[in-house]
Amino acid sequence: MTLLETRRATEWRTARVRARQLARPTGCESIPLADAAGRVLGAEVCSRTQVPGFDTAAMDGYAVGGPGPWVVVGRVLAGAASPGALAPGTAVEIATGAPVPSGTGAVVPYEESRVDGDLVDASPPRKTHVRRAGEDLRPGDVLATAGSDLSAPLLGLLAQGGADTVSVRRRPSVRLVVTGDEVVQLGLPGPGQVRDALGPLVLALVERAGAARPELVAVPDDHDRLREAIAGSDADVVVVTGSSSVGRADHLHAVLAELGASLHVDGVACRPGHPQVLAERPNGRWVAGLPGNPFAGLVAALTVLVPLLDGLLSRAPRPVFRLPVGGPVSAPGSVTRLVPVRLGDGAAVPVADAGPARLRAAADADGVAVLEPDWTPDQPAEILRW
Repeated sequence: MTLLETRRATEWRTARVRARQLARPTGCESIPLADAAGRVLGAEVCSRTQVPGFDTAAMDGYAVGGPGPWVVVGRVLAGAASPGALAPGTAVEIATGAPVPSGTGAVVPYEESRVDGDLVDASPPRKTHVRRAGEDLRPGDVLATAGSDLSAPLLGLLAQGGADTVSVRRRPSVRLVVTGDEVVQLGLPGPGQVRDALGPLVLALVERAGAARPELVAVPDDHDRLREAIAGSDADVVVVTGSSSVGRADHLHAVLAELGASLHVDGVACRPGHPQVLAERPNGRWVAGLPGNPFAGLVAALTVLVPLLDGLLSRAPRPVFRLPVGGPVSAPGSVTRLVPVRLGDGAAVPVADAGPARLRAAADADGVAVLEPDWTPDQPAEILRW
């Protein structure tokens, strides 16, 4: 990185924070709970019911009344509407989840019971094994806050609390513009050609971040074609791979200037991935420019594109994950370095042979370690997962 680039470049962490904070959240829509996996919650959800809805058995065994031994007078299975009442000295066989009769002092598990005909006996119960009505949830309890990712366990909790629909953020729309005369999308590349590696990578990363399935448009290194691909899109975000540097074939800066876009990030003080761009068009739509080298493009996507999508979705801040980084890696110098790492037993180990144009190391890694300029070997560093 040249001295001029370093002076102009935005500090890596500043670029990430800026990308998230500048984004204006998309609107919300109400969808069935069954369709909400992986979406971002748009509004707080509270329980509509109590859980359990009634006193219920927590074990298979015998619901007993008073001190033993007890005479077994019936059976209660899950789904029973009215189990009645227990007189002292009586018991009913009961299944986990079944409502306990009134007068139940405890549920004695099968394995702690001694049965002789219709008599059951046991040592004094150490636990009641009864879940009381409302001990898990009560009406009005907050189950999830806006910005939460709707994971499988959270969806189960919302269903348990009585939710049928949820308000979620609209998925941001994305157009992916892959530039380059030499780039081909299918088949084996011919002389002077290369397969598009960034297209599939960015498509997967964008969808994983919560955006809608992107539209991919391939354009040559042509100013007018690139302008048409950006200006003609009403997507929330246009992602341009390649064309973000200052070479003769890189037209992104000129096109953005013609479109009246505001540059919020124009180069980032990191390796790889310096020539990345984040710009806002006058209509409020965004353009993210990623360098054309595959690993450098991946780093840029993690730096500005994923945080931008987080901001558009108003997603709760992702937890910061840090581990000591050891192995064959040197101090980063004056700019932030992002290094592919495998995660082991409480540490992150760099993957060999990483380079801006190489994806093998990244594909073999669990994520990248963010080595800030003041980082020293074997010290903790932030880890970004794919």
